[in-house]
Amino acid sequence: MKKYKHLTLDERYQIYAFEKSGWSNTAIATELGVDKATVGRELRRNQSGRGYRPKHAHRLALSRRRGKAQKRISVVVWTAVEADLELDFSPAQISGRRALKGRETVSHEWIYQHIYRDKAAGGNLYTHLRSRKKRKKRNGTNSSRGVLVNQISIEERPSAVAQKTRLGDWEVDTVIGKSHQGAIVTIVERRTKLLRMEKIERKTGALTKTAICRLLNGLEVKTITSDNGKEFALHQEIAQVLAADFYFCHPYSSWERGINENTNGLIRQYFPKQMKFATITDRDIKLAEDKLNNRHRKTLGYQTPDEVYFKDWRCRNYEKLHLLLESK
Repeated sequence: MKKYKHLTLDERYQIYAFEKSGWSNTAIATELGVDKATVGRELRRNQSGRGYRPKHAHRLALSRRRGKAQKRISVVVWTAVEADLELDFSPAQISGRRALKGRETVSHEWIYQHIYRDKAAGGNLYTHLRSRKKRKKRNGTNSSRGVLVNQISIEERPSAVAQKTRLGDWEVDTVIGKSHQGAIVTIVERRTKLLRMEKIERKTGALTKTAICRLLNGLEVKTITSDNGKEFALHQEIAQVLAADFYFCHPYSSWERGINENTNGLIRQYFPKQMKFATITDRDIKLAEDKLNNRHRKTLGYQTPDEVYFKDWRCRNYEKLHLLLESK
């Protein structure tokens, strides 16, 4: 008799394929290098209502393997947690959101342990975790970006912007594709973390201006803050179109637009540095934007940017309408 070992997710997919093709348990076991009793037990214990399904079987097996230490967390809860992981929510976001909604709680440490056990068993939940690679620092040398005219320094920006107590203060940047081919304009509202983004074929002032004005059209805009990139050369025209003030950070001071920098890191999960942006569609951009705007944030009390921004936006517009009616 062969030594018993835990089956991986890949092996469960093979069992599913072989069983569908009419293979016997003995033949499947020989192919996988396991005892035929392992295959028989797998097909018997891990069935779903629709028969044997590899992902469902894998979840059942992992749940059973967790043992007494995590016995209080049901398969139903872990299934819900895994569904949130597959939407790219972080363990902390999942844990916080469940607590906010009054659902059965699972600590983020337990979720991480669940992910690592899943990985050891051949699962792919770990692929939904965001990379935490350190950013490369700028070397401090002069660039060929040139000097933009009529810039207004961040030092002149109203103090209310730094306090993040009001709606309508945005940070803007561009995410660059492989070999500097193509770019994505990204704009983030400072208080609510609401994201708007659009792909542009080239990082020119005209294309960047058009994208920013289109993305912010109809939204509350008081200020916009950017770095010193040449793509923001038409900042005065942008400010005029949006009736907003446009400010610039100090050179090589990306932390002055920290919210946008952090958001760009999240965006790289969907559009990595080595990705050719020519392959990205508008639908891809919209899907990534929607995912990030509907991701629960710890800094927002585990609400989403969409929830916080549009609730606040509706309240403010109701107040404006009320004042207008009173003045008539």
